[in-house]
Amino acid sequence: MMRRLVALSAVAAVAMIGISASAQQAVTYKAHLTAKDEVPPNASTATGDGTFVLNPATKELTWDVKFSGLSGPATAAHIHGPAAAGANAGVAVPFDPPKAASGEIKGSKVLTDAQIADLQAGKYYANVHTDANKGGEIRGQLMP
Repeated sequence: MMRRLVALSAVAAVAMIGISASAQQAVTYKAHLTAKDEVPPNASTATGDGTFVLNPATKELTWDVKFSGLSGPATAAHIHGPAAAGANAGVAVPFDPPKAASGEIKGSKVLTDAQIADLQAGKYYANVHTDANKGGEIRGQLMP
C-alpha cells in the first residue's frame, strides 16, 4: 500500500510539474503597423509587421519588426504604453531602428510586472517615427 501511495505521489508531482511548465509557455503578440492607426492618422503608405514574444518565466520580451515604404529614414521606434488603440502614451520600451525607409528591428528587454500587465491587457503599441511624421508614421497595437 505504501509503495502504491509513493508511486501515485510521484505521478501527481510529475503532472504538477507539467502543468507548471505549460503555464510558463511563451506568449506571442503581433502588430500590423499602418499610418491610419497613428493618432492622428497620416497619409503614409508605409507598413510594418511585428512579432513580440514574452517569456513569462524570465519576463523577457523579444521583438522582430519589419517595416517598409517610410517617407524617409526611421528616426526612432518604440513600444508605447499604456494606451488603448486610438490613444497616445509615452515610450515604454525603446528600439534601435535602422536609419532607413525600410528595415528590420530586433531586440529584447526584461519587463517589469506592471509592463507585463499592460502588455497582457492590450495597452501597448509599436510605432516608427520619421522626420516627416515626428509623432509616428506607422503604428500597430500589440495583440496576442
